Amino acid sequence: MSLAEVVGGRPRNDGDGKGLRILLTGRFDSDNWILSHVRPLSASSRCAWLWMVSTNPVPPVPKVTGVYPPKWLIKIVGATPARLVTFFWAAFRLRPHLVGGFHLLVNGLTATVAGRLIGARSMYFCVGGPVEVLDGGVWGEGNYFARMCTPDPVVEKRLLRAVNACDIVIAVGSRAVKFFREKGVRTRFHVVSGGIDQKKFLLADQARSIDAIMTGRLVPIKRIDVFLDAVKRVAETLPNFRAAIVGDGPLRQALARQAENLGISRCVTFTGYQEDVGEWLNRAKLFVLTSDSEGLSLSMMEAMTCGLPAVVSNVGDLADLVTEGSNGYLVPRRDPQAFADRIIELLTDDQKLAEFSQAARQSALRYGPQQTIQQWNAILA
Repeated sequence: MSLAEVVGGRPRNDGDGKGLRILLTGRFDSDNWILSHVRPLSASSRCAWLWMVSTNPVPPVPKVTGVYPPKWLIKIVGATPARLVTFFWAAFRLRPHLVGGFHLLVNGLTATVAGRLIGARSMYFCVGGPVEVLDGGVWGEGNYFARMCTPDPVVEKRLLRAVNACDIVIAVGSRAVKFFREKGVRTRFHVVSGGIDQKKFLLADQARSIDAIMTGRLVPIKRIDVFLDAVKRVAETLPNFRAAIVGDGPLRQALARQAENLGISRCVTFTGYQEDVGEWLNRAKLFVLTSDSEGLSLSMMEAMTCGLPAVVSNVGDLADLVTEGSNGYLVPRRDPQAFADRIIELLTDDQKLAEFSQAARQSALRYGPQQTIQQWNAILA
């Protein structure tokens, strides 16, 4: 039995006709990430106000207020516990109609328990996809059960019961919904991939000096080591090949050493964190993502909105946007030669690259803010 089931529940408060008050929490790694997921929700005609409990600054968004744990509490118990304590405090003080968390552990589970306690509906944003519960979460990034190192079906079963206890699950792609349904989860699902700001991520008419670009956090699950191996293989065929890795993270120094050991330091630029990712994307010809697991990647959506064909691992929900042989390629994960072959194929055929570029942007335009707002109008109604 999950903690949410133990707590039980109070009668649901579904609003008063003036719109819903919404309280969310999560680990928000970038402003773009927040704006893509939260701004369309707050812009819904059914949202009266939205509070976000965070340890990072919340960017200015209409109808959104940031709620931050006190520094003294963070110092005593740590950032995540302090944020969750503040979330419970805000739930009891603000009495929202809907409470939600990004990722199941611990935010989604916390939102489910808080919802039961205050009589609000709970919402779990499954942005990491099935990996958040698969084999007990052993493959997930930052998952509390990832330290187990080996699959555990008992933990997986308990996590699935926790998902089933949520009133609403927001998945970013269709494969995630299929996974949970096949596992017997019967709660209410909606696929909402996020809304990309198409004014910020444009298809610019300019010279593109970067052949392949990857954007995101430099963490193990992104398998940037596979990308570097692919770069070496491409450079053996295309000596003037240039790649860029936009982002920062704990693996940066190790990846820079790997590039040096592979003899490709001249081919790869590590830009570090960049405020204007769109400007970097418009210097590039194609986008690469070598992750072991993804939902429907916002980084990929941003790149395709800028007209970059995508050469990505065939994992998670990436196939919801990438159509094989039309706007990109879906590559077997951890196969650097397959990545290299597809990159070379596109870079040596200008006509195909142009056709893929146009198709990539047209595909990505389906994920604009207005479309996402309409989805939230229907969900919250």
